Amino acid sequence: MGIDLDRHHVRGTHRTAPKSDNVYLKLLVKLYRFLARRTDSSFNKVVLRRLFSSKINRPPVSLSRIVGNLNKEGEKRIVVVVGTVTDDNRLLEFPKTTVAALRFTATARARILAAGGEPITLDQLALRAPTGSNTLILRGPKNAREAFKHFGFGPHSNKKPYVESKGRKFERARGRRRSRGFKV
Repeated sequence: MGIDLDRHHVRGTHRTAPKSDNVYLKLLVKLYRFLARRTDSSFNKVVLRRLFSSKINRPPVSLSRIVGNLNKEGEKRIVVVVGTVTDDNRLLEFPKTTVAALRFTATARARILAAGGEPITLDQLALRAPTGSNTLILRGPKNAREAFKHFGFGPHSNKKPYVESKGRKFERARGRRRSRGFKV
């Protein structure tokens, strides 16, 4: 006897729990499951869903991305990142702000503290803003991974070839230059 599905051969594929065995992550899930159920706030549902996601779907957010979004929105809000906050050494100054995230790199944490801000965890955020009021939730660039450069179909999609090396003797023949038949 199979599973009697309404729409044949179509099953929901979204995660309902994290795959990780990290006990701290599981405690956060427990907390935000409760908040998502008991508060009428979509913020908690969003955070809960992002806690389930894989590392690829939780790209890091740099301090410069935070600054860029703060300037537009006003700097009194708590910035929320369900993922890692990383430092950006091209950024000259970072304003005083509270940032809540799953984790911080050592340099990012140091810069936030040096500016008089506060790096807090998501469980501390739940105490301060249980409904997510006065927060700004951010995501990192998902398509910035090296692997994305190789995706795409066919010629002229500018996809990056998987090449052993980038020297003169590697993949420089037919299709790559006019003197060897043709150039795509």
